[in-house]
Amino acid sequence: MFKVGIITASDKGYAHERVDESGKVIKEIVEKNGYSVAKYLVLPDDEAMLSKEMIYMSDEMKVNLILTTGGTGFSERDVTPEATLKVVDKLAPGIVEAIRHYSLSITKRAMLSRAVSGIRNKTLIINLPGSPKAVRESLEYIIDTLQHGLEILQGIASECARK
Repeated sequence: MFKVGIITASDKGYAHERVDESGKVIKEIVEKNGYSVAKYLVLPDDEAMLSKEMIYMSDEMKVNLILTTGGTGFSERDVTPEATLKVVDKLAPGIVEAIRHYSLSITKRAMLSRAVSGIRNKTLIINLPGSPKAVRESLEYIIDTLQHGLEILQGIASECARK
């Protein structure tokens, strides 16, 4: 069973001015697919706090997957991709490219996403959109393939070639 950390980036959520629905959607989907949620929290749109938590979840908690929601747009306060890029060792651009490609079939606004994905040690980190609807669409689109990627990252599987 893979361990997941969930981080919602939201100033209003952190200040208890808005209920975090997007993080709840992530939790629902990953648990339905057999993952264990090790930690779930809401942080403000603060690059240093987001980076510090990703490092903690990866290095100390040893989670296999960190899913973030929010902070990937054009607002001055949207800094989740920058926080992620500070902590990853390798990029895994195909994941967010696939999400954007799929999302473009639903809305042209998907082109405005600045989300990134990458690997820190043995942890895969993926930025998801901020809205509950977009989170559901995106995560349900990639969840089946994520398992194989995580198996390779953990050394459980060794090849991507299809038989």
